[in-house]
Amino acid sequence: MKKIFINGILAGIILTIISYGGLYLSIRFFPFLFEEYNNPLFHSDGSRDVLFYSHTFIISFALSWFWENLKTIFRGNFLFRGIQFGCTYTLVGVVPILWITFASMDVTLLMVGSWLLYAFIQSIIAGMFFAKRNP
Repeated sequence: MKKIFINGILAGIILTIISYGGLYLSIRFFPFLFEEYNNPLFHSDGSRDVLFYSHTFIISFALSWFWENLKTIFRGNFLFRGIQFGCTYTLVGVVPILWITFASMDVTLLMVGSWLLYAFIQSIIAGMFFAKRNP
């Protein structure tokens, strides 16, 4: 359990740095995508902002547990194992949630596609980290 927790914390730090860097670059190079967030659906009173900003740690703990229990099914070097891990998690954990989100909320396909790409990149990075640190 200690290994899962420590790897979750470290992966959370890495994903936080990469996520905020990616957000900055995305806003700079794809501003049209972020104009879609000017929707009442995404306006918050600010009372739950800490939940949004801590999501990289929540996903890192979940992915660390997932890795610890399934790491033996991924083969190859750390890069290939990270990609396999990212594909598996994205197909099993992300696609179904995004499907129901798209079906039930007023969000665009472009927005859902960007969330899918974001989750895929996060899970590949976490997978590569876990494959290196906890083969």
